Amino acid sequence: MSPFFKVNNFAANSKLSNQIQMVLILRSAAISIQLLLIFFVNLVLTYQLPWTPLFSVIALELIFTLVSFVFYRHKQQINQSALLVQICADILFLSLLLFFSGGATNAFVSLLLIPIAIAAVTLPSSLLALVALLAIASYSILLWFLPMSVMHGNMQGHFIGMGINFLFSTLVVAAVVGKMARSISQRELAIAAYRENLLKQEQVTSLGVASAQITHQLATPIATVQLLADELSEDFPDNDIIADMQSQLARCTDSLNAFRAMVFDIKEQTITAITIHDLLTQVLENLRVNHPEITVELSELQPQGISVMADAALLPAIINLINNAVRATKANNTQKISLTSRVNDANWQFIIRDYGLGFTLEKLKQLGVKPVSSEQGLGMAVLLSHASLERLGGKLALTNHHQGGALVTLSLPL
Repeated sequence: MSPFFKVNNFAANSKLSNQIQMVLILRSAAISIQLLLIFFVNLVLTYQLPWTPLFSVIALELIFTLVSFVFYRHKQQINQSALLVQICADILFLSLLLFFSGGATNAFVSLLLIPIAIAAVTLPSSLLALVALLAIASYSILLWFLPMSVMHGNMQGHFIGMGINFLFSTLVVAAVVGKMARSISQRELAIAAYRENLLKQEQVTSLGVASAQITHQLATPIATVQLLADELSEDFPDNDIIADMQSQLARCTDSLNAFRAMVFDIKEQTITAITIHDLLTQVLENLRVNHPEITVELSELQPQGISVMADAALLPAIINLINNAVRATKANNTQKISLTSRVNDANWQFIIRDYGLGFTLEKLKQLGVKPVSSEQGLGMAVLLSHASLERLGGKLALTNHHQGGALVTLSLPL
């Protein structure tokens, strides 16, 4: 299961819990109002209502509310069915109270629209339709059981009009309020995703600024050491140690030049097409130079001539991920990694498998989202690679292989 799905699932449970608590609070307030209205109608308006059935329904409503408060107070896993049960219970209790106090002739019969409005805000469309049908059925039953004594004159047509009006009101509330609630929810999710992405980009920008500063500071001492190495090479032309030193210094200089070129391309937003074959050739060349001891199993499953749009940061992003895989493999006393290149649903997928110990669940939650401390480093490579791929419209997925080791799946649109 994806760590982001776990986080979203926790947030959804918390939201449902808050919604159920709010429904219970509203029902508690409704019980108080119901009692006041019964006393007011009986004592002030002197309209005799059947006390026994009404107070029996209110007692059941109160018991159900108290039990629900206790049951959901410490419950961790809550689904939408629980909220549906609460809303349906409100319709049932309200229908019983209306039945014993005038039925469809009761002035408060329009209160059946309130559970529909609550369902429109809190439940998906399918469950909202179920609540609306239940409310319509309740109103229809109240109309059906009206005594014949009230059907004098043109009252039958009046009650039919009331039924049509309630049906129309139900459809309007369910459609309009439901649509508005879903739009607001989608907008909130989009804003949250934007804020998360903005925070991630700020972290990447900060790392980029720090990297540029360090690179600028390293340029001078590397140039100085290069001059010293050249002088030593003139004095000791056959010394292998000095030759190796010059080779490593040349690599540092090339890396600095490549970094400057990459920064310029990113600043100018230079994006060009590169064939998968050429990209894999560069990746294998880098592995051959930097990790000659590693055995690479490469499976090319994509058609010939396939290309992706890339900038200067794509190759370093892939190499960073491969370097992580190499370190994990070596840490497990293994000297092999597996690379797979394939096309899936108009996307190029590049799968890197190491033969290390794999990711822990805690690391899976954090890698690619923020810097993570570990024995190998801070997880900067994954964070930067993830940001580079997102800028190109790609994705990065981290999982564990069922036979051991980790799987890093890079995906880019063709």
